[in-house]
Amino acid sequence: MPIVDAMSFAPLPDPTAARSRPGRLLGDVLVGLDFCDRETVERAVREGRVAGRPMGQLLLEGGAVNADQLAIAIAARFGLEHVSLDTLSPDVSALNLVPAAAARRLDAVPVAFRDETLLVAMVNPTNVLALDDLAMLTELRVEPVVVSREDLDVLLKRVNRLDGVDENFELEPVADEPADILESAADDAPTVKLVRSIIAHAIEAGASDVHFDPHDGELRVRYRVDGIMAEATTIPPRQAAKVISRIKILSELDISERRLPQDGRTSITLEGRRIDIRVTIVPLVAGESAVLRVLDPGTRPLSLGEIGMGDADRKRVEQALRSSHGAILATGPTGSGKSTSLYAAVGLVSTPAKTLMTIEDPVEYRLPDVKQMQVFERAGLTFAIGLRAIMRADPDIIMVGEMRDRESAKIAVEAALTGHLVLSTLHTNSAPAAAARLIDMGVEPYLVASALDCVLAQRLARKLCTSCRRAVSVSAADVGLADGTAVEVYEPVGCERCRSTGYRGRIGIFEVMFVTDEIRALIVARAAAGEIAALAIAQGMTTLHEDGLQKVRAGHTTLAEVARVTD
Repeated sequence: MPIVDAMSFAPLPDPTAARSRPGRLLGDVLVGLDFCDRETVERAVREGRVAGRPMGQLLLEGGAVNADQLAIAIAARFGLEHVSLDTLSPDVSALNLVPAAAARRLDAVPVAFRDETLLVAMVNPTNVLALDDLAMLTELRVEPVVVSREDLDVLLKRVNRLDGVDENFELEPVADEPADILESAADDAPTVKLVRSIIAHAIEAGASDVHFDPHDGELRVRYRVDGIMAEATTIPPRQAAKVISRIKILSELDISERRLPQDGRTSITLEGRRIDIRVTIVPLVAGESAVLRVLDPGTRPLSLGEIGMGDADRKRVEQALRSSHGAILATGPTGSGKSTSLYAAVGLVSTPAKTLMTIEDPVEYRLPDVKQMQVFERAGLTFAIGLRAIMRADPDIIMVGEMRDRESAKIAVEAALTGHLVLSTLHTNSAPAAAARLIDMGVEPYLVASALDCVLAQRLARKLCTSCRRAVSVSAADVGLADGTAVEVYEPVGCERCRSTGYRGRIGIFEVMFVTDEIRALIVARAAAGEIAALAIAQGMTTLHEDGLQKVRAGHTTLAEVARVTD
């Protein structure tokens, strides 16, 4: 029985018993799905016969159907699964099974595993020769899934980035081998390609962190996207030690040291863009774990408004930034966007009339007209040492990436008291707790009270996907309103655009405390953070929770998200 070309009515001459001819033609499926009317289909059939071109392609070019509709119809016709890159997260291990040249030649890309079957993305699933070649190349049972032409081109580009790598290297267990042999194995072509592809895929997915976690000899790879961890792939035991060793080599760490934590950094060039990566190796009971923090210095720093700060809070911060001296702190837990806020503040104060110097670890953005210093602790350049050097270099404004210890905190506070505007970050849960944290670090209360001008605390909540969010009614009390009537807010649904999560991107939730004379008196008296918070609220401070509820009422996020990041 002949197989029919997925893009036309014309039968292909190559028959197979395994894949029978479908009962309906593509045109009938398109009409049945209400993607196209019968008259348009018949006209395309006639034109296709004259021009010798597939009917489906003519409908696509004429705008009668879009690429996704055509792919859905092809999948329905052959009883196959249709997938979209909006919902599909390709398995990096599957992508690495086929050389780039072979993927281009076969016009097919392996994307996932299902039990013992390899799923292969194709535009034309009737290409049995390609399927047979893939089965021989991978030594796996293969099954086609249908994608649009655009999605397959994206997948081919991902594979193309890894072109030129030898795929025929035989993998052997190396976990117990000496360091010199392990280093040689870590430089083998498949390991190099696998590590690079995992990082490239993480960057494409918008991940801020990549985790390599040991589990029963394997390495579980997970990405943190929009603050939430998601499974990416699993590296088998035979290659796990090689991958960790490869990461160590890239970040110039000691490949033979497996008992102590190590920190390093590396970079990757992706489509002409340089991405910096901070690496942490942690020895666990189950084996070594690696965490990669992805930093893109080439992107533009966001403004305070773009990261979600409301007008009232933004005016408070801008008022503090107009001062010629004093300290402005961004506080919150790791991953709450403190550095982003700091860069936004730098953008407001950076002018040719002033000298602005920074000390950071790492330098996340390269800023014009700003003198930036990178901490390098292995060489002896710490925050404290770098900050002392900056103080002797005649700056007007100083940005300190983080107040990590008593020494750096004390120098920064003293700088704020000697005519410098100091911007920095601090790990606290709220703005009113910043003063107590500095005092606990060993800075005298009167110095803290005199130096602090403004403290902002923040969190990052996931933003609702505007393509699929759904309106629901909740009580006014649930969203912080006194009125007892019901209020319309939104809840997540999930669609192709948001990878079925219901969320796309993140938005900042803030509380901004302007340090008044009354608050300074409480700081000198070593008052508790709760007492300072009560006074700040009385003076107009909006708390994190209240700001989050405002964003719920505006339709930006959900009550569940606000509770997750503020409770």
